[in-house]
Amino acid sequence: MLISTKGTYALSVMIDLAEHEKDGYIALGDIAERQGMSKKYLEAIIKDLVKAQMVKGVRGKGGGYKLNVDPEKCTAWDVIRASEENFSPVSCVTDDHTSCPNQTVCRTLPMWIELNRTLKTFFEKYTIADMMADELQV
Repeated sequence: MLISTKGTYALSVMIDLAEHEKDGYIALGDIAERQGMSKKYLEAIIKDLVKAQMVKGVRGKGGGYKLNVDPEKCTAWDVIRASEENFSPVSCVTDDHTSCPNQTVCRTLPMWIELNRTLKTFFEKYTIADMMADELQV
């Protein structure tokens, strides 16, 4: 299990949009420049965030993207799930259900389910607003 750059960049994009919310719609180029990201890669990330209805966009002059969610309520889990194709510890466990053909005899399945729930609980503790506040301790 690995959070890809797509997932980490999606979090950075959401924080950037929240920090510049008062500026209205933000051009992809501006976000890419501030975050040191490839604009091309950012397009794929934004596409996922728009699909998840976390971000909305407007085309044309003066267009760009802005948050479509409350930074106080949008969690790291929400963003990671929107940007990562599969963020589960094992392939037979996704979100809160299993797709294991051996689930009736698999002795490790309860452990994987618990790990998946633990990850979800951890990432749900942090909102975009929390990450904006620079109060997270390492």
